[in-house]
Amino acid sequence: MSGSPAMVPEELGDAELARRIGASTSDSEAETELCRRFGKRIRLYGLRHFRSEAMAEDLVQQVLVLALDALRQQRVREPDRLASFILGSCRMVAREARRGEARRQRLLEHYAVPHELAPEPAAQLDLERLRGCVEKLPPRERMVVMLTFYGERNGDEIASDLSTTLGNVRVVRHRAVGHLQQCMGVRGVETS
Repeated sequence: MSGSPAMVPEELGDAELARRIGASTSDSEAETELCRRFGKRIRLYGLRHFRSEAMAEDLVQQVLVLALDALRQQRVREPDRLASFILGSCRMVAREARRGEARRQRLLEHYAVPHELAPEPAAQLDLERLRGCVEKLPPRERMVVMLTFYGERNGDEIASDLSTTLGNVRVVRHRAVGHLQQCMGVRGVETS
């Protein structure tokens, strides 16, 4: 075998890492390194701008998916400026999230069912406690729960309304149901 051994992703600079991801159809080591290298920075950006752990986590997911997709398709014009590309992506996604917040609030107001109109539950349920748990959810999770269970909208419709992907809606809904179960003290219940 001739040539030098391939460098491990941790040893690569940002530009080399970007080029390596763009040159391969699936370089999981390089992609993992990109996520490790920039994930914490994106999360801190999200916490600074949203002051919400859940929204910061969503920002990390969205920006990393966007960056990996752009790198795989070789749409990053200046790989030497990968950090700037990711920061710009953070700004763009955060700006869209802020714009969407007003839209989500209008949807929440439109689809929220007043307590007195809600049907009586078949089993005994502490509605006051559930209401308190729903109110404690981060805004994005609360919106997805309201649209799913009160607005009776499917995942595709919610994704379209919130300008996000179906996968993201499923992740947010799963997280929200878990938070509600924990708040209500329910254990061992499977969610789908």
